[in-house]
Amino acid sequence: MHPLRLAVPLSLCATLAAAATAPYRQTLTSVERNKRAEKWQITSKEVTPRSKVPWSVRKVTLHGGKQEGVDLIHVDNGKIRFTVCPTRGMGLISASRGDLRLGWDSPVKEIVHPQYVNLQARGGLGWLDGFNEWMCRCGLENNGGPGTDRFINNVGDEATMDLTLHGKIANLPAQEVEVVVDREPPYTIHIRGTVHERMFYGPKLELRTDISTVPGSDTLRVKDVITNRGAQPQEFQILYHTNFGRPLLEQGATFAAPVARVIPMNDVAARAINNYPKYLGPTLGFVEQVYCMYPRADASGRSLAILQNRARNQAASVRYSVTELPYLTLWKNTAATNDGYVTGIEPGTNFPNTRSVERKLGRVPKLGPGASYSIAVDFGLHSGTSEVQALTDEIAAIQGDHRPVLEPRPEKKD
Repeated sequence: MHPLRLAVPLSLCATLAAAATAPYRQTLTSVERNKRAEKWQITSKEVTPRSKVPWSVRKVTLHGGKQEGVDLIHVDNGKIRFTVCPTRGMGLISASRGDLRLGWDSPVKEIVHPQYVNLQARGGLGWLDGFNEWMCRCGLENNGGPGTDRFINNVGDEATMDLTLHGKIANLPAQEVEVVVDREPPYTIHIRGTVHERMFYGPKLELRTDISTVPGSDTLRVKDVITNRGAQPQEFQILYHTNFGRPLLEQGATFAAPVARVIPMNDVAARAINNYPKYLGPTLGFVEQVYCMYPRADASGRSLAILQNRARNQAASVRYSVTELPYLTLWKNTAATNDGYVTGIEPGTNFPNTRSVERKLGRVPKLGPGASYSIAVDFGLHSGTSEVQALTDEIAAIQGDHRPVLEPRPEKKD
């Protein structure tokens, strides 16, 4: 046969083979294409039939009350399940593995659409009107407590602005959302989204996230890239507010992480610093305690923190790079159940003081025009004493013989 007659079919075969192995893609939301899927689902049978672990991804839209129009993406990787909320900044509502649930019972019962959240309410605490996620990002222009800060306005003068609690990113809907699944082993599932925090005469920050998991694994990864789309340098802050209630949080539950220093945020926390890793049961009238930590890391520069239950047979882990997220905050709020019994493990670019304080202390990074900042955080769900013991052994190995310094007083902020 003439060789030229083989060229077309061989080329066609190569094209078909490439198409068969190319990742599966489905756009769920696109501002650019004026598209939004109300309902959608896909399973392993349709995309990766050779996968030994069945998985599924399902998108739904909520209706009624303050949750009207909220989009959720439910991922089941065959071992763990988790829910992403594109409407609320690509935050994670909850995760579970068997009877182990990551999340908490907030007094806020609906998944609140951002249109019903007034960030300026109650002296800048309005962010709490929608706060019930397992993991929400705090940022991007600022995070931490509300307060007054200075900026240069549109006519070049210095002016003041009232910063609200934990910034805007958790209350901004994603502009672009897609599901991507690798057709080759290990068949990684990706939920990708883009959220813009930008304004005229203000910050022009972009968050691109890839939330991924491998079928059959007990972990998920959040990989974020923050980019300054403006033509001038721009400050930014981000903190991963990861929140846990029952069943992990209970009387006798403990926090563990390799740390160099622990600093109480205020006098209330200072009085209880010797018990900072230990938890009470629900306590009426409990006043929150916040501890700021300088984490220690392994040889690769990564660290971890865990919350483990009283029996030490269930735990959640948060892994991160101390180069990307050099500060760790522990928030303890063991209040009465109806008031929100919860604790937060929060790696970040800063501690959650108001931005003017963090700037004075050199903890507000800045991005040049077009520059990006990449972050990867891994979350794990662990069941069984051997799995939990392996985590505590890893923490002990990183900590080594270096006992953490417990500071008796809060850091000076002026």
